[in-house]
Amino acid sequence: MNRLNDTINILRHITIGRMFNLFLLKASYYISRVFKKDLHKGMPFSLSIEPTTACNLACPECPSGLKQFTRPTGRIDLDLHKNILKEVKNTVFYINYYFQGVPFLHPRFLELIQEAKKHKIYTATSTNAHFIDERKAEEIVLSGLDRLIISIDGVTQKTYENYRVKGSLEKVIKGSEHLVKAKKQLQSKTPHLIFQFLVVKPNEHEITQVFELGKKIGIDEVRIKTAQLYDYKNGNPLMPDNEKYSRYKRQKDGSYKLKYKTGNHCWRMWSSSVFTWDGRIVPCCFDKDAQHVLGNMKMTSFKEVWADKKYASFRKMILNNRNKIDICQNCSEGSKVFL
Repeated sequence: MNRLNDTINILRHITIGRMFNLFLLKASYYISRVFKKDLHKGMPFSLSIEPTTACNLACPECPSGLKQFTRPTGRIDLDLHKNILKEVKNTVFYINYYFQGVPFLHPRFLELIQEAKKHKIYTATSTNAHFIDERKAEEIVLSGLDRLIISIDGVTQKTYENYRVKGSLEKVIKGSEHLVKAKKQLQSKTPHLIFQFLVVKPNEHEITQVFELGKKIGIDEVRIKTAQLYDYKNGNPLMPDNEKYSRYKRQKDGSYKLKYKTGNHCWRMWSSSVFTWDGRIVPCCFDKDAQHVLGNMKMTSFKEVWADKKYASFRKMILNNRNKIDICQNCSEGSKVFL
């Protein structure tokens, strides 16, 4: 029932104009796949906006936590954010306020949510829940945030900190309890609370327990997520033993390859776009260090960037030789078909 309520909530944000734009996107996506040309129409219906690149943890497969970015650390300016919303408000109905970093380290993060809600846009974000006390939980509920993904990669501190280095499971559980309590006190169905369990070898034995913990606390949904590993071809200490929970498959020679067969297509290049905290526009969430910048909101409008030759050229590469693009080589998105 909780999942159904969340789905209904998303659908409530789709206007006739946004629905027509979605139809244009979907139709032009399939036509482009047939002719191997960028024949896109419409604007993206979904965005990822990065509040900040700052992070308090040091997760082993996260360039933000490991401070490995070549791009600077910073946080999005509120006026820049308003300009983005002004341009996309008629077509975008879903914004994920997360790319890299920890959104709640932006001191005015909830103002971003409140601004988006003025335009009737469904808002989501992700958190490690280390900065959520009773007061912050109430502010989150009152902000209108629609979905909050809580990263919880273990049900014991020993297991949790194996991946969430420098993290505290107690803070995650307390923060989650504060959110559930605030929702009840304010009689709010939102945000839809999701426990996200990133499966790695040290925690795969606790998958059953995380569902039990979520139910005990009152979390709306528990999701299991496979881990993207950068160094996987010769195996990786974080790779789960159970291949069901891995993105990679062992071959006869002992090496590993991506489990999914990818094709020359990617719905994300039509449906969505990603904004870094400083206004740069990149193709998707796999370009974590912004190596494929397609434009900058500080220099030109998003509509111009979306229709520019640079974006068109990248889409054409996706349609003709996707596996030659570095950020696509460790991604399963091309194996999926949007229905």
